[in-house]
Amino acid sequence: MTEQPWHDTSATPLQRARALLAEMTLEEKVAQLGSAWPGNEQVSGNVAPMQDVFSQGAATFEQRRAHGLGHLTRVFGTAPVDVAEGTRRIVELQRDIIDNTRLGIPAIVHEECLTGFTTYGATVYPAPLAWAATFDPTLVERMAEKIGADMRAVGVHQGLSPVLDVVRDHRWGRVEETMGEDPYLVGMLGSAYVRGLQQAGVIATLKHFVGYSASRAARNHAPVSVGPRELRDVFLPPFEMAVRDAAAGSVMNAYVDIDGVPVGADATLLTDILREEWGFEGTVVSDYWAIAFLATMHRVADTAVDAGALALAAGIDVELPDALCYGPELVERVRRGEIDEALVDRSALRVLRQKAELGLLDPDWSPESTVDDTVDLDAATHRALAREIAERSVVLLTNDGTLPLPPQTRRIALIGPCADDPLAFLGCYSYPNHVLPRYPDLGMGVDVPSLAQALRSELPDAKITTVPGCGVADQDRSGFAAAAEAAAEAEVCIVVVGDRAGLFGAGTSGEGCDAPDLRLPGVQDELVSTVLDTGTPVIVVVVSGRPYALGEHADRAAAVVQAFMPGEEGGTALASILSGRTVPSGRLPVQVPRHAGGQPATYLHPPLGGNSEGISNLDPTPAFPFGHGLSYTTFDYDGLTLSAERVPTDGSLDITVDVRNSGDRAGAEVVQLYLNDVQAQVTRPVRQLAGFARVDLAPGETARVTFTLHADRTSFTGRDLRRIVEPGRIEVLVGRSAADLPCSASFELVGPLRVVGPDRVLSTPVTVTTHTG
Repeated sequence: MTEQPWHDTSATPLQRARALLAEMTLEEKVAQLGSAWPGNEQVSGNVAPMQDVFSQGAATFEQRRAHGLGHLTRVFGTAPVDVAEGTRRIVELQRDIIDNTRLGIPAIVHEECLTGFTTYGATVYPAPLAWAATFDPTLVERMAEKIGADMRAVGVHQGLSPVLDVVRDHRWGRVEETMGEDPYLVGMLGSAYVRGLQQAGVIATLKHFVGYSASRAARNHAPVSVGPRELRDVFLPPFEMAVRDAAAGSVMNAYVDIDGVPVGADATLLTDILREEWGFEGTVVSDYWAIAFLATMHRVADTAVDAGALALAAGIDVELPDALCYGPELVERVRRGEIDEALVDRSALRVLRQKAELGLLDPDWSPESTVDDTVDLDAATHRALAREIAERSVVLLTNDGTLPLPPQTRRIALIGPCADDPLAFLGCYSYPNHVLPRYPDLGMGVDVPSLAQALRSELPDAKITTVPGCGVADQDRSGFAAAAEAAAEAEVCIVVVGDRAGLFGAGTSGEGCDAPDLRLPGVQDELVSTVLDTGTPVIVVVVSGRPYALGEHADRAAAVVQAFMPGEEGGTALASILSGRTVPSGRLPVQVPRHAGGQPATYLHPPLGGNSEGISNLDPTPAFPFGHGLSYTTFDYDGLTLSAERVPTDGSLDITVDVRNSGDRAGAEVVQLYLNDVQAQVTRPVRQLAGFARVDLAPGETARVTFTLHADRTSFTGRDLRRIVEPGRIEVLVGRSAADLPCSASFELVGPLRVVGPDRVLSTPVTVTTHTG
């Protein structure tokens, strides 16, 4: 290959990108903004909205790459391929681009990676809602680094994760993909995922920017009506944290419109806030066909090229998964002077800079030398980590002492549609639920023990009788009698209910699988009542992608356990919790409602959003609050101290508390710091998470936990829509959940009202020291 200026590795990526851009024709520049999905036209069924519609009559790969190509879409994730076949296909496609285009610039290869590398035979980790239940950023970072290492080994450069949407209505189908209802928790864990993936050399893609999870009535793609203050204080902070603190390389736009303006055509969000305020320098990629939706669904554009012009001007750099709107028609518009070529140059430069950073412009780069067709995508170390995350994510909601199961337990009835179904543990973007339903003969590609299988291994001396009782979503009650009989004959009954993830109505949870209310799907609620009526002690295990209202079941059950789609090792993890081999330590990243209706509800509410006795007959108090979770040991809190009682509006203080394991088993406590802005110029949440620390303690051991809180962490969007730190009293609350806060104090913010900018402090550092006694 002839040495060119953009091959010079001693130059910066930006310098190399500029040199290459100067050499390009208009057609070659626009080609860098597009993508191709080879093989998509041969696939039946949808893994993206309206895939079947947009795939009809699509251009061939050869047509798309005529002048080069920005991205290759889901070479591994579209149809089942093993590592050898997938790497061979990537090499062939990249070699085709290099050999058959004038400049020979390789494409960026992207894949989904929400619950692990979304391909056949790869480890299926717990869903993001389960990551959130661990309250453990370090664990999430370790997982993401393993995912990224596997992807990079087979020639993938960009992953379409993490999801940073903050839950506002639990009926939304994609709750399982989120990290809960608190923006700080989402931001901390999302930033950890970004760091892990990018340490492995794979670009992380933040999605869905922004407001997607606030759709009306929780319908997928429905309009969003949040105000500018809620947008700034709830939905934007996780993205800001991942951009500023974790240097995320890419952002994906949301499908929705906010107050009538589609995000894909909103320069205020995609350029002013993202780039000018936060300093983001990566690429903005469209959600699949989101640009075409500007014409077909939002109707703010007449044609595909009109939609392309709107998106390009707003700041979308790359059209995924196929170039319907950034194609030859766009080139002609630019040539006629109807679209400024500077907009094309702006986006093309960003893409080329990213390619330089990835090494794709290096003189010695070749597709053959950058793939490993021997990598084990479900290695033992991966499974061990998946199991560790699953174990730490299981939340014990109630327990009258029935758990852990006594070693002498001999007769167990295992009831429910999720009791012997391994697919219940997997999210909608796991490969077995996402793609493999179209290939029923292939199995799941990885070993996923059901709870029945795992419990038999865990308790080999017990007789375990398994009865489904009913399906996940149907109305068939014919199995109730057998379930009741099995429960009546057992010493203890474990009823396992919840979801089956799917896409676009094919499941009860997942993309396009929104719920009308928060009752358990189908007749599962009646099944639980039936086994409770037998008088046998009943442990209710909910394996789901969203929290469900259990009503009186939670009060009648001997114990209630919540698992948020815990992945391929979920059965093993649950069995170890039930047996007592593992002490539960998960905490709720979403509150569990008391009633099935009355949504949306979130713990982040101002005073009027809580229980207003005498004003309404409806009490929104949850059955289980945000942050809740029990253990097989106990923890005592004591000695809350503040390093200052008066803190300047640009200052900071240390908040210290002692936490002691007062039980007889080792365990982990999640110490949670909340703030209450007692009086402000706008209504504020009655409490909001400001810091947390997961602390492992042996019996009798004490941890001293110190949160260093900067005044910026009290900031909010004021009446004039500027972010401010306002003088006044701040209440400090520390404890086990948003509703169990045994330690409290307060300090005064003093000095002038202060406007804070994008350089504000976004996180609360924590230090932990432990001692015995």
